[in-house]
Amino acid sequence: MLNNKTIAVVVPAYNEEKQIGQVIKTMPEFVDRIIIVNDCSKDKTAEIVEEYIHKDKTEALHIPSILNNIQKDKYNMADWVVQEYMKKEMIYFTPSEVVNVKPDNDRILLINLLENTGVGAAIARGYKWAKDHGIDCTAVMAGDGQMDPAELESICKPVVEEGIDYVKGNRLIHKSANIIIPKVRFFGNSVLSILTKFASGYWRVSDTQTGYTAISKGALSAIELHKIYKSYGMPNDMLVRLNIAMCTLKEVEIKPVYEVGEQSKMKIGKLIPRVSWLLLKSFYRRIWRRYFIKDFHPLFVLYNLSFILFVFSVPFAIKILKYLFITAEKTLDKPILNSMMFFFLFISSVQFLLFAMWMDIQDNERLYK
Repeated sequence: MLNNKTIAVVVPAYNEEKQIGQVIKTMPEFVDRIIIVNDCSKDKTAEIVEEYIHKDKTEALHIPSILNNIQKDKYNMADWVVQEYMKKEMIYFTPSEVVNVKPDNDRILLINLLENTGVGAAIARGYKWAKDHGIDCTAVMAGDGQMDPAELESICKPVVEEGIDYVKGNRLIHKSANIIIPKVRFFGNSVLSILTKFASGYWRVSDTQTGYTAISKGALSAIELHKIYKSYGMPNDMLVRLNIAMCTLKEVEIKPVYEVGEQSKMKIGKLIPRVSWLLLKSFYRRIWRRYFIKDFHPLFVLYNLSFILFVFSVPFAIKILKYLFITAEKTLDKPILNSMMFFFLFISSVQFLLFAMWMDIQDNERLYK
């Protein structure tokens, strides 16, 4: 425990037989549950974790499920309905099995996914166990050994001491970032961080691809865990969902760790286009749900007007290009009128966009701690 709060660490693992043991051995003592989620590994990851479970003699804190704590009566019907939904929502997660005979008493917990689904799905399944057992603070550490366990306390403390909903590590603000992080990864991370600012509403966030995070019990209950993006875009999607739920965010400086453990399986060239499309859809979901469905805000109108005017400006831009580069069209077009219409629509679109972004930044400043 940390500050009398229960701590769990979700460790997504796929083919990590060389490093998973080191991750378990170096886990700080204040961690009450080490939740290894094996994403249908093809190597001996599961067998190695089972060996550690059998060898572990730690007197772990008993953490029972909270799913039967509420008894139905006329005053707590709403809470009882939520509890019943929590019992049934497992059908939406990737099929899995808990290996432990006494999971409520073992410090090391092994959950095997029965299908290889992705790192996001593995983390979501670990989150689900933590939510069902009322864990106060749930962190995430990769199974490849590339996260320093000595920094876990600094990741968890803002949650347990300050009441922050979500804390994430930030490698880009460390003084060694430009030297240690490979240039391709630094560039890719920076591009995705810029796009994630726009999509998530956390305009001051950076290093969005780090998976070293901690989340509060309240934030876990505020989002639909089974809908979290199942692959490597999970950290970006998570930020959007947290913003919709009005969760507070804090970043903590961590060291970039490379040349330790297994080589990352993330491919930047494939990741950027896929996550960019995800972020575009996520942006629209955030604007509609937070600023129209939950509570109306003028920035909803400004953002949409900006995009509509931009679309209307495109045909005039095409006509101008035809006039400039296709001689036969010069007798048919009205270049001055088309130019005026294009610049009016385009400049208006940019103005509306800038005003909407300014309002978005101002409204979300309260969530960044």
